[in-house]
Amino acid sequence: MNQSLDKQLQHIVQHAYDNAPAVKAILDGANLSPGDIQSIADLDKVPVTSKDRLIELQQADPPFGGFLAVSPDELQRVYLLPGPLYIPWAGETALTDTLYRAITIAGCQAGDVVINTVTHHFNPIGLATDQVLREMGMTVIPAGVGNADLQIKMMLDLGVTIYLGAPSWLMALIEKAENLGLDFREKFCLRKALLSGEPLPPSLRETFVEKWGLGIFNAYAVADLGILACNIEGGFAMRLFESPIVQVVNPETGQSVPPDEVGEVVVTTFNETYPLIRLGTGDLAINVDPAPGQSCQEERSIILVGRIGDAVKVRNLFVHPNQLRLAVGQMPEVARVQAIVTRPENRDELTVRVVLADESADRDKLTTALNTAIRSVCRVKVDRIQFIPADAFGEDARTLVDERTWE
Repeated sequence: MNQSLDKQLQHIVQHAYDNAPAVKAILDGANLSPGDIQSIADLDKVPVTSKDRLIELQQADPPFGGFLAVSPDELQRVYLLPGPLYIPWAGETALTDTLYRAITIAGCQAGDVVINTVTHHFNPIGLATDQVLREMGMTVIPAGVGNADLQIKMMLDLGVTIYLGAPSWLMALIEKAENLGLDFREKFCLRKALLSGEPLPPSLRETFVEKWGLGIFNAYAVADLGILACNIEGGFAMRLFESPIVQVVNPETGQSVPPDEVGEVVVTTFNETYPLIRLGTGDLAINVDPAPGQSCQEERSIILVGRIGDAVKVRNLFVHPNQLRLAVGQMPEVARVQAIVTRPENRDELTVRVVLADESADRDKLTTALNTAIRSVCRVKVDRIQFIPADAFGEDARTLVDERTWE
């Protein structure tokens, strides 16, 4: 089902091995040759390179850490991401291909006027989206973030129909307009919002849709890789694009995880200038696969749950605080939740402490519902659920606490 991706993978691995010394070193270190990587399944043989490791390699071998696979004379731009991390660009289309796909799915079209609030300084996404939007026949305002008054004036005067950027900045613009006495839905022409860069809570999405009548396209993007997945229907699942190759792997072993389990999002690009084979993004996601072993990548989805540093491994499964919030998010009886991991008698135990929003709630019924929801989302069985007073822990308390000792 992934024969096209397999052929592209074979080409990029051979190209990277021949031209990017760092990739050759990674494969040689794992006793692999390009011929050993014939399919996506074979990628599990290749070590994952984390963003932190990429930064270390660039510092040891500046400026590109041995990942540049073309002559430096061919470079047209160099971007800079936090780290610092240099990103070379020589006119290849790996990034813009994902943007074309996203903007098409979002329903943007020639004649739209777009306010592009993605930063244009150092980051590749701002300029790349500007290029794609213009090539698709749209008028672009390269605004970036800041100066809300001026952006509101331009949106009014120019009849902006599409917003592109973070959901929080869109909310800031709308609130600013409303505070100025402008009826946003009546006075503005905005009809769609392409959102990325930060989480989009369901409540905020509902506000954009119901109160202001916006069509919402929510994207999962990584600055140096492009847009990897999107959601236009609502809910938490993000449908993967057909490329680049996205895997969800065990952060400790680098092996792909089964459906419904949590792992790190790992990406293999088809960028011939800067080929990254199995780059670890540091993002954790639930792997959603309707037909394991049979589905194409674009039939799969991921549910993002957070970053690696916040996850705790419980009985060999990674659990993230956001998974717990997701599991109890549809239960209005629950005001706050906290999970405690302990290890009596060399066995991990998971205790869930619950503060009720309604003390009259049926605790037996709620216990059953919580056990089912947490088992479904986190894949870990809860050992006990405790209902505790509202003052037992505050709203700023950690959602997931690891109290195990390893003496």
